[in-house]
Amino acid sequence: MLVLLAQALGPVDQDYLLEARQMQALSFAVHIPLVCFGVAFPALVVGMEWLGRRRGDPLLLALARRWSKVMIALFAVGVVTGTILSFELGLLWPEFMARYGDVFGLAFALEGFSFFVEAIFIAIYVYGWERLSPRAHMLVGIPVVIAGFSGSLMVISVNGWMNHPRLGEAPVKALFGNSYFWHEMVHMYLAAFLVAGFVTASVYAVARLRGRRDRYVRLAMAVPLVVAAITAPAQVLVGDWAARSVAEEQPVKLAAFEGLGRTEKGAPLHVGGWYDDRRGEVRYGIRIPRALSLLAFHDPNATVKGLDTVPADDRPPVNIVRVSFFTMVGIGTLMAVFGIALLVLWWRRQALPDGPWFLRLVVALGPLSVVALISGWVTTEVGRQPWVVYRHMRTEEAVTGAGGIPLGYATLVVIYVALAVATVWLLRRLARAPLQLEAGDGSS
Repeated sequence: MLVLLAQALGPVDQDYLLEARQMQALSFAVHIPLVCFGVAFPALVVGMEWLGRRRGDPLLLALARRWSKVMIALFAVGVVTGTILSFELGLLWPEFMARYGDVFGLAFALEGFSFFVEAIFIAIYVYGWERLSPRAHMLVGIPVVIAGFSGSLMVISVNGWMNHPRLGEAPVKALFGNSYFWHEMVHMYLAAFLVAGFVTASVYAVARLRGRRDRYVRLAMAVPLVVAAITAPAQVLVGDWAARSVAEEQPVKLAAFEGLGRTEKGAPLHVGGWYDDRRGEVRYGIRIPRALSLLAFHDPNATVKGLDTVPADDRPPVNIVRVSFFTMVGIGTLMAVFGIALLVLWWRRQALPDGPWFLRLVVALGPLSVVALISGWVTTEVGRQPWVVYRHMRTEEAVTGAGGIPLGYATLVVIYVALAVATVWLLRRLARAPLQLEAGDGSS
């Protein structure tokens, strides 16, 4: 359907390319944190239920039951934002959909199948607490977890193909056989557990700072926090894998990350600073000799291609990409250090810290994890510019020629503000609802 719509809205001269890109970016920034909860939160909920039944702990089961209601609420919001995002692909970028729809049509179809599976089983899971046996209820949760992973898997495969397109191959091989798919998949799934873990823990850290010291709040903070702490150091290793793939397949993007104006052997790394287009170099940054060559190729004498390898029109906006990249890396490093320190303290003391400064840091890591997530996607998508399909289709070639973009942009902002208000109201109402305790018999 999206391909037919795209073919009907062919490209003409477009005066609102920037606004179209901003609309797509806004929708993506709203939707991607919800994707993280769609991927990771079902695993946390089902894991909490399994732990509660194994230990016969009614409080753990009550926590899983409450989280399941949050899960279905966020799923419903994600359906709205995901639908908007999918229609924008056809309405804003018709030539892209018309030319390459046959490549990723299969992936979008499988993503839709995953969505329906998740919708069916998430409803049975949430409303089956008192209607199903413990074992049956646990089994119903498994398809929810799998569908959350498989749905996002299809979208990631399309994005990997856009960054490393392999034309002329069968769709399955093109989508899942490109080198970008694998590190993007692992990087995104780990990011999902980081965001879901730190955001959930930050909510309960606020409650502890306000004086809630009961076991319910302690468990609700500790479980997602430990999951995020385990994930954070692993994300650093995957980030190194992804950066080396970028160095091989998209050297101009790597040059934008680091503000490398000219191809250089034993290229330095600049921490901070601002890229000067006229001089072709980073100013005011801290220069670390040969560090970029070492990080990109594990060889301090390796040659790193600079921005000078392509014409100026084929370069991304360097400072936007660079600031986003260092924001992602900086926050990711902070989360990794925090995760290692937390796990060491937990192993030594058999308990998590509980001081006010620790709780404030946990509160801060919630929104910071979302900032790192969005910064990472800005790095990936803006760093690919001016290409929507790398080296095959420019973004300006893909955009629609339809009018009314500013009106659509304003309407979109109003919709997202209303959706945010409704989501906050619903989550606050769920938080105020009394706990539903049930006897944990340790079965299943």
